[in-house]
Amino acid sequence: MFANSIILVTGGAGSWGQELIKHLLLQNPQKIIIFSRNEASQVKMNREINDPRLTFSIGDVRELKTLVKACEGVDFIFHLAALKHVPVCEEQPLEAWKTNVIGTQNVIEAATVNRVKKVINVSTDKAANPVNFYGMTKAIGEKLIVYANLQKGETKFINVRGGNILGSNGSVLNLFIEQIKEKRRINITDKKMIRFFMTPKSGTELLLTAAKEGKGGETFILKTSAWKILDMAEVLIDAYGTSDTEIVETGIRPGEKLNEVFLSSVESNNAVILNNQYLVILPSIEIPALRQAYASCPSVEMESYLPDNLLIDKVEIKQILTDEGFLSQ
Repeated sequence: MFANSIILVTGGAGSWGQELIKHLLLQNPQKIIIFSRNEASQVKMNREINDPRLTFSIGDVRELKTLVKACEGVDFIFHLAALKHVPVCEEQPLEAWKTNVIGTQNVIEAATVNRVKKVINVSTDKAANPVNFYGMTKAIGEKLIVYANLQKGETKFINVRGGNILGSNGSVLNLFIEQIKEKRRINITDKKMIRFFMTPKSGTELLLTAAKEGKGGETFILKTSAWKILDMAEVLIDAYGTSDTEIVETGIRPGEKLNEVFLSSVESNNAVILNNQYLVILPSIEIPALRQAYASCPSVEMESYLPDNLLIDKVEIKQILTDEGFLSQ
């Protein structure tokens, strides 16, 4: 579906964006535009990938005029740009609002004006039952994307709700490895904490599936595993630590939850299972022909997708980290 197309990726110089772009290049697009405000990351990416189909555009999703110009002639948009760190968004909520909410609305308007075919908006599991400002801004962004399908226009708008990408910029995995090697200790806010993790490959496949299958108005979620942060820390200490490497519990930070969920109990009433790999949340509002498109998909049983039911053990965590190249064979 991407052959000879023009694709724009906001926040495309980030780690998930780069993984996505590598996969998109295999599908023979005419051009991929990396739209972000980080000049250094763009220069570094251009040197590393060095493909003539890549175009780099400095800009901020907060600025509608710049974004509209960048979207001229674009067929598909993957919207990855966001402020993503929970403590940063708690401390600077206005900045998170400008990027995550106003920026998303600007993407909607730029796409509509330019008659883009599809927009894939990247959200987070923290948007389900949000308790921190980051999750709240992303939940609002999801709503804006859903309601954009009611406006007159040709563009279809779709959400993707992801977990933590292993090895991405700011990933707890990278932080733990660094702490072990430099300080011989790992700082954990709470040893009971559980999080959802995705590999870069599975995260990218989620985006591509949403782009291919999305009709407009739905939210795609990968059926992924939940990990105890303590289990991951102990696996990494076994691999990189010494006998005196310690785990220090520092206390939950403002806005953090012990357990994330990627699907709320209310959403589960409107969710179905696609190809036994993905959950698809259908909106509560009526979008013509959307529910009919998923009529043959089985409904979701909420109890099956609670974190405790999706936990994997340390052996499985170690295998995943080894397969992904984070641990030696």
